[in-house]
Amino acid sequence: MPVRWIASGTTYANSFVYGNVLVDAGVLPMAVEPYAGAIDTIVLTHAHYDHTAHVKEIARLCGDAAVCIHEADAPGLVNDTRSLAMIFGARSPGIAPDVLISDGNLVGSLRVIHTPGHTPGGICLYDPAAKVLFSGDTVFTGGSFGRYDFPGGDRRALIASIERLAALDVEGLYPGHGEPAPTGGGRHIAAAREAFRFYG
Repeated sequence: MPVRWIASGTTYANSFVYGNVLVDAGVLPMAVEPYAGAIDTIVLTHAHYDHTAHVKEIARLCGDAAVCIHEADAPGLVNDTRSLAMIFGARSPGIAPDVLISDGNLVGSLRVIHTPGHTPGGICLYDPAAKVLFSGDTVFTGGSFGRYDFPGGDRRALIASIERLAALDVEGLYPGHGEPAPTGGGRHIAAAREAFRFYG
């Protein structure tokens, strides 16, 4: 199944289309419009505003697609402090999720992996058959990792989450920011683990 990368072109986060699933919704709705007919589920990797800014409009565009988020981050959809919306001069989306997801849940072929640290309810999505990982802001390509100095961040939780991801067989790595790595994704995760040990 191909991964469609929707780059924001701004400080906002990447979005990805994978089958009928849209991962994150910070991009402008017009960028999602070409895929709207295929999308029936939106999964938010966490509640920070750059990943959720346009979720209400995009859900409507996609025929009232179901909005999914981990229960620990759901308050960020209505709370400006939890969402960091004020950093962007904005307000949180003000939307209630349709589905609260937890570690081990399946969204189509994607397994939910709870990866706290950047936020309490941060998640990644993993397709073991395709060896594809959508990593949100837990790890990025090039060996970097998410910040843990925002409200709800936790250094120890983040390194434990990165260690968990490092144990997966990952070929394609699709992070919340920056360039994806369609091949060799596991090496980027391993590099992030080592970087955290030295600089985290």
